[in-house]
Amino acid sequence: MASSEAEPDLKSRQSHFEQGVAISLHLWLSLTVAVQNNLGGPDSDDKRDWFAGAVVDMFPSFVDLAKPRKPSQKVPQDPDVEDVEATLLQVMWDEFETNVDDDSEVEVAERIVKARAECAAGNFEFVEDLRRRWMATKGKTVKVQEVDGGDQETDWESDDDEDESDEDDDVEMGEAPALVAVSKERPPPEVDEDGFTKVMRKKR
Repeated sequence: MASSEAEPDLKSRQSHFEQGVAISLHLWLSLTVAVQNNLGGPDSDDKRDWFAGAVVDMFPSFVDLAKPRKPSQKVPQDPDVEDVEATLLQVMWDEFETNVDDDSEVEVAERIVKARAECAAGNFEFVEDLRRRWMATKGKTVKVQEVDGGDQETDWESDDDEDESDEDDDVEMGEAPALVAVSKERPPPEVDEDGFTKVMRKKR
């Protein structure tokens, strides 16, 4: 059957897209620093994986898009890049208490949208390039330094160049991010100072 032959390809496209989102978030230095400092709580690393799952859920699954629909049923649409940017900023503030003011969310959102378009076309080279960039960070850490004006400078540093006294200020990047398919469960909701609990929107 043609549909059964196409199904593995659709699953592969979806899997690569999910990996692209997860890697994009792991490459986002603002999020890495937030995780390093446990700004999302003691489970900040797991919350980053949930974050990737929440972003993936904004996009309809390639497998679901291929399913037959009644004429009256609308085909789900992808969010635009501005929606992705807004979600990145919202989650960073709500879940990691981080106000991103360096416009880095723009690059991350564009990267995610590009990964989506490339995977939709069956081209996985862009995701593989992201993976190579991620692998290049293995064995390195993120160094945060204060600069004039109270801002932070964040750079990749090799472990070989670090002093032992700096270990508490660094974050080990560790292994490549797990597939977000196993990390989509939302961590316990957090209540802000005004007593409000934020419920994230998910699209299908």
